[in-house]
Amino acid sequence: MPTTIRIKDTTITPNLSVDCVIFGFDFTELKVLLIEREEGDFANEPDKPGMLALPGDHIYANEDLDQAAERVLKELTGLENIYLKQVKTFGNPTRMNNELDKKWMKFIRAEPDVRVVTVGYYSLVKLGQYKPEAASFARHAVWQPISEIPILAFDHNEIVNEALKSLRLKLKNEPVGFELLPKKFTLSQLQRLYEIIMGTEFEKRNFRRKILKKNILIPLEEKQVGVPHKAARLYQFDKEGYERATGENYSFTL
Repeated sequence: MPTTIRIKDTTITPNLSVDCVIFGFDFTELKVLLIEREEGDFANEPDKPGMLALPGDHIYANEDLDQAAERVLKELTGLENIYLKQVKTFGNPTRMNNELDKKWMKFIRAEPDVRVVTVGYYSLVKLGQYKPEAASFARHAVWQPISEIPILAFDHNEIVNEALKSLRLKLKNEPVGFELLPKKFTLSQLQRLYEIIMGTEFEKRNFRRKILKKNILIPLEEKQVGVPHKAARLYQFDKEGYERATGENYSFTL
């Protein structure tokens, strides 16, 4: 049984944490929300950058894993009521052996040397709908293109990679990509989303034919405005239509 400690009147389990990979899409790149953590002795040096990390925290003794992940998203980023899925558990005994990580743990935790197993999650958010605000031990919250992610704290690069694998698998079988798009979007924007996440290009005509055959899009009598090219038609995701269509013989795979 892990021991528990009291921090700010909240009982935590120091051996177990959650870390969240928050994905966002800006029509050009897939991004991940990272926090710049305060670095102990560096905390009073505003020009000294802290190491980037995933939003995460220990779980409280009175909450389950999903509740802990939801709390982390709310407290550290201001995000709530968003798509959230568990990825896997990360328990390598060396995952916290980096000297900078050890120093930071001494600054932030009452039991800095205790072994911590973490449960990874990923969530999908619509960029522009939320304005993340770092809190607690985070100095800043920044959206980082997934292609430009630097070396992160702990084993967070591994967690990001596993979350992306999980998202790709989910995207092949379910229309979860719509969680990353605004309410109204074009077919080109939808195709770009799939290409960025899957890491491959789709032939335009073939992609549109396949996605329209799924009967999960509602064509709108609206077009883009304020664009420097020919305005494209807008669509909406038909969630109810998708739920009606799903069954033994239904396949979403494109």
